[in-house]
Amino acid sequence: MFYRLKDNVALRKWRYVDRAIYRKGSENATGISQKEFDILLLCDGKHDIEPSPYLANLLSQRLIEECKEGDEANPWSLLHEYDNYYFPKMNLMITGKCNLNCLHCFNAKDNAPLNTELTYEEVLNILDQARDIGVHAFTITGGEPLVHRRFLDIIRAIYERDMFVFELNTNGLLITQKMLDVFKELKCYPLIKISFDGVGYHNWMRQNPRAEDLTVKAIQLCIKNGFRVKAQVQVNRKNVDVMLDTAKLLNEMGVDEMRIIRTTEAPRWEKNSPDSSLPIEEYYQRMLEFAKTYTQSDMEMTIDIWQLIRLYPRHKSYDLVPIACSKDEFNIRIPMCKGNRGMIAVSSSGEAVPCLQMSGWFMERGISLGNVLKTPLKELVKDSPYLNLAMAPLLKQILENDKCGNCKYYKVCAGGCPALGLLYSKNGDYYHEDITKCIFFENGWYDRIVQELNEWHLIKALDL
Repeated sequence: MFYRLKDNVALRKWRYVDRAIYRKGSENATGISQKEFDILLLCDGKHDIEPSPYLANLLSQRLIEECKEGDEANPWSLLHEYDNYYFPKMNLMITGKCNLNCLHCFNAKDNAPLNTELTYEEVLNILDQARDIGVHAFTITGGEPLVHRRFLDIIRAIYERDMFVFELNTNGLLITQKMLDVFKELKCYPLIKISFDGVGYHNWMRQNPRAEDLTVKAIQLCIKNGFRVKAQVQVNRKNVDVMLDTAKLLNEMGVDEMRIIRTTEAPRWEKNSPDSSLPIEEYYQRMLEFAKTYTQSDMEMTIDIWQLIRLYPRHKSYDLVPIACSKDEFNIRIPMCKGNRGMIAVSSSGEAVPCLQMSGWFMERGISLGNVLKTPLKELVKDSPYLNLAMAPLLKQILENDKCGNCKYYKVCAGGCPALGLLYSKNGDYYHEDITKCIFFENGWYDRIVQELNEWHLIKALDL
């Protein structure tokens, strides 16, 4: 019998990744056994393959299909080998410009002369480079990505290269039915992450008297068209009291997830609304109060409280973000940030950074880890300052940071978030400890949260 790879399946190899398959619409490649991989290599419509349990398993997984002799797989599905490290995703900031003048954001409209934007031709160049190292999935972000006049052309270009968009970050104001119709024609169904800063406060945060109304309509339009929406909500001393009302509104509209993000002490925010950021422990306390009340409601929307708690109402369970791993899972070779290790971040000026949350820090100090418009991406993911940080293992932090190396909680928190460690470092130390996690463990927040949320199941408990 003759078989071919299904059109949504591809065979891939990278440096230190000898056997992997991609499925279209999946963010990551998955490993597969050598025997099954060898059979998949023969599923090209040219080889007569004998029946076997391995072949039956591949058929049951819908990786292959029976075909006539000579019915070849499509070129995308055939084996591609890359001599670089495996990076399956890219977070691409196509523009630093925005149509809003938000109080807290350095990409605000009044900073437009300072904010860069990739030309359409530069974006195509980056997409080609990404394809050539095996990137498969994109988060598209800004600034406000929809202000790029070639936005839809960029989305089309991604799909023309057999890649896909799994996330779109936007303020929502420029979302239209026409745009969503183009998405559906392309079979582009990303998670649409829309900023919404609280009932009665969104207009103030976004400095636009119609922002709240327009954002709510954008969320409703996306959901009506079958797109999943994640609301990204800034929280600070001004709007913290409306978090529950905001959750009720979003839940009623059918939003999949509400992510509450602490508004940090950025210079622009401090200038526009001084002393409005919630100090870490005040933030923990207010968010614990919110979480407790939320668990006692009948709402079903997932809640992600930045760097603290994730609530899963449908299963009455929760995760504590500071608990990164158990003592059995801990390994000094684990990357300091799994997100950085799996996703290349590229800014609107072409700078490669471990994550876009770090891009402003590097830009302000004139530090470049590599620019994909000047140095081929293939070189940056082989050997570069960018790669050194993106792949830095826990061992490196232990050796560079005595506090982490001697901390009894390190095997649980795994150093926390490198971006926060860098933010709180006075000397620009990438291996600095994330003090939000130090505060969490050293000041007893684990026990407080477990006690308050005792009616729900903690998915991963503290294990020392």
